[in-house]
Formats: sequence, structure tokens, C-alpha cells
Amino acid sequence: MAKLLDGRKLAQKIEKRQKIVIAKLRKKGIIPTLAVILVGKDPASGIYVSKKQEAASRIGVKVMVFKYPSRAKTEKVASKIQKLNRDKKVHGIIVQLPLPKHINQEKIIEAISPSKDVDGFHPLNWGKLAYKSEGLLPCTPAAVIELLHFYKIKLKGKEVVIVGKGNFVGKPLSILLLNEDTTLTVTHIFTKNLKEHTRRADILISAAGVLRLIKKDMVKKGAVVVDVGISREGKKITGDVDFEEVSKVASYITPVPGGIGPVTVAELLKNVVKIASQ
Repeated sequence: MAKLLDGRKLAQKIEKRQKIVIAKLRKKGIIPTLAVILVGKDPASGIYVSKKQEAASRIGVKVMVFKYPSRAKTEKVASKIQKLNRDKKVHGIIVQLPLPKHINQEKIIEAISPSKDVDGFHPLNWGKLAYKSEGLLPCTPAAVIELLHFYKIKLKGKEVVIVGKGNFVGKPLSILLLNEDTTLTVTHIFTKNLKEHTRRADILISAAGVLRLIKKDMVKKGAVVVDVGISREGKKITGDVDFEEVSKVASYITPVPGGIGPVTVAELLKNVVKIASQ
């Protein structure tokens, strides 16, 4: 039976370290502050924002949430971002995704100052990522790497397969994994015979957002399986991986929830503190 890659355990360790830094900053009169822009009333987005607020309150990061109706226009949201960019008391800015379809998501992301882009989505931070520079790392990809390091899972030279090539997880994660000297395959919706690729993986990472996409027969015995996907099944949150069955063949596996999610939030707040410390 696979061992759990417990994200909550790592998140607690990251939070503990950040609390020490924040205490020192507050003595200097600096309060690490995150601005969150929430457009519309998507239930999942509301939950994600509240989880960020809960984690922030535990370590002493101030969170300001700016809510806009679903009908809000791109220009109005971008204008608010520009004001937050100029506000020296605000250290990090995120726009909770997804946005309503009529809003230009690319324009909104690019409106955030790269120096306050704690999600790590701005093109300039992507460029720094590719060059191993000290930019702001995208939180979920960083969480995957941190969790693997935390459990001392060797990456160098390992055969890694990512399922999903999205802009916010798959693509940036592929860069981080190449920086770790892995041998990498990225699969996606147009990949033929997915199982042929996944069964080669020493480390299999799924970020497709497709409920129970990864079955037991798609996983090599002893593989490390990281589930980044989030799907809803009634009131239950599950991932891309058929957890019960895949656990029988994997060596390590992340639960959903409780795997990558808590570490992602911890990485986000770590970016806020990093900016506040500069």
C-alpha cells in the first residue's frame, strides 16, 4: 500500500517558518499584505479564498478581498489592479480564477506588477522561471516540487510524466522539473494512448481536472503518484487519480484533499512574505 504524501504536514512546517519571519517584519512596522480580487459568485472560488484567509490569519498575513459582480468589465478590474500596484502597503496581488468568460484573463494577469505577482503567472516571472532566476514561483508547481523534496524523493534522472499542459500547472511545472534534471514527458488531451506514457513514469503527476482519469493499470508498480486535479463528486472533492486502486501499486501518493492544496496556499503566502521582506 502506498505511503501518503501528506501536504498538510509540509504546509504546517512552511507556516511555522513564515511566522518567525513575519514576527520580525511586524516589529519593524511591516505587515505582509495580500490583496485578493474576486469576480462573481463562483462557489468554489469563494471556498478557495476563504482557505487562503484562514491560512493567512494563522501566520499573521493581512488579506484584503475586493469583490466585483459577474458583469464587471475587464477595464474596471484592471484599473483596481493598477491602484494596488501603486499601494506600497500591498505586497502581493492575486485574481481568483476562473474569471467570467467576458473578461480578458490574459490582460488581467499582465496588469499585475511582476513584483507583486504572488501567483507567479506574469510572463516576466515565467521567463525568470525558465532561467532558474529568483522570480516568484507559481504556487502549485512549486508545491509539487516542495512536497517531493520534503519526502526525499529523488528527481534527478527520473522518468517523469505530467498529464495536462495547462498554463498554470502543467507548463510551469514542466520547467521546474527540467530544472531538476528529470527526463520529462508532458501529455495532454491530444496524446495518443495515454497509458503507454503513464506506465513508463517513475513519477506520475496528473493535473488534468478529470475525475478518476488515472486508473490502476496506467501506473507502474512502485511509481510516485501526485494528484493535482480537483473535481467535485456531489459534496465530495476528489482528484484525477482513482486513489483506492492506484494506492495498491504506487509507492507514494497524494490524497485529495490534503495533498497539494495546503502546500499551494502555503507557497502563496511564502511569496507574500518574500516580497514584504525585500
